[in-house]
This record gives sequence, C-alpha cells and structure tokens, in this order.
Amino acid sequence: MKLVVSLVAALVATSAFATEPAAAPASKGDPKAAETIVNQVCAGCHAADGNSTIPANPRLAGLNAEYINKQLNNFKSGERKNAVMSGMVAGLSSQDMLNLAAYFSAQQPKPDTAKDKELALAGQKIFRGGIQGAGVPACASCHGPEGKGIPVQFPRLAGQHSDYIYTQLNNFRLSERSNDAAKMMRTIAAKLTDEDMKAVAAYIQGLR
Repeated sequence: MKLVVSLVAALVATSAFATEPAAAPASKGDPKAAETIVNQVCAGCHAADGNSTIPANPRLAGLNAEYINKQLNNFKSGERKNAVMSGMVAGLSSQDMLNLAAYFSAQQPKPDTAKDKELALAGQKIFRGGIQGAGVPACASCHGPEGKGIPVQFPRLAGQHSDYIYTQLNNFRLSERSNDAAKMMRTIAAKLTDEDMKAVAAYIQGLR
C-alpha cells in the first residue's frame, strides 16, 4: 500500500518538530504531533484529510490506526516490499508512525461511487457470499458487511479506490505483497481470477 509517498522529507524539518508538544506515550499516537508531516508531505498525495483523489494512492481517512501503523513498520522492516516506501519511512521513528496512524484514523472518510455498476454487482456477490466451489470466503466475513473492518485485525475497505484495491489483490496473488497474517490474503487472492478482482474492487469503491 503506498501509504505516504515522501514521508522522510518531513524529517529534515527538525526545527518544526522542536516546537511540537512533548511526545505521547510510546504506545499511543498523537494526531496533533503528526500535523507537520501531514501538511508538508502527505497532503500532496493523500490530501490533508486522508481522502486521496489519486486512484493509485490509497485513501487513509478512517483506516484503523493499528493497520496504518503496521504497514508503516512493515515498510521500514522490509516485511512489506516497496522500493519507494522503504526509503520514505527509513527515517521515521516509532512515535512518528504512531502519530500518523492516529491522525489519519481520526479523519472522516468520504463516500464514493462505483464507476461500473454491472461489475460492482458481480463484486457484491463475491464480497457478501464468496465464491462457492472455489474456496473463496466472503470478504465481509473479515472486513464486515459494510467494509468498515475489524480494528487491529482487518482494515477498513469501504470507499477505497478500486484501482488500488485491484493492485493490492494482484500483488497478493503474485506474492509480491506478503505481509498478510498466515498467508490469508495470498491464499484467497490465488483463487481469484482477474475479473473477480476487478469486480470486488469496483464494489468496494462504492461501498458505504
């Protein structure tokens, strides 16, 4: 997930951070402390409120804080492979990542609509009921019937760009992304056809 295209640039502005209040406890994120990074760096790709208008860049607003923090840490450790993001998060501290996660999780996600209604209807069937005979479970069983996710365990999907969803599903299918717990998403994606993935992605974009 390309969460932040150039987060590391914000770390250069050390004088700006000097005026920030004392850091929150290590186990918690401070949304206020993340504002400098958000406004100077993240907003260009994800918008200040996390509602990216660029299909290739994920919408971060309303994503579980735990999920955002995990992805940032996975990019930094290399568990989630991405040449751009691994460099971008290299200079982030654990507290920076917690702060960013808290900030974006607190933003209000804006609803979207499916661009291809017929494709979205096909995706709705997979999202709600899976694909019988192919061993594909319903997406709703983990991400919820409204796609709002289950904090800590599964991320919010509702309203996410269909292009981004399709790319991530394909990355899981090809094992180019492998930071899923117990290979869950890789196992599921391997059973999906290209058309299945496009259909689910179309439905998710319009899900509210």
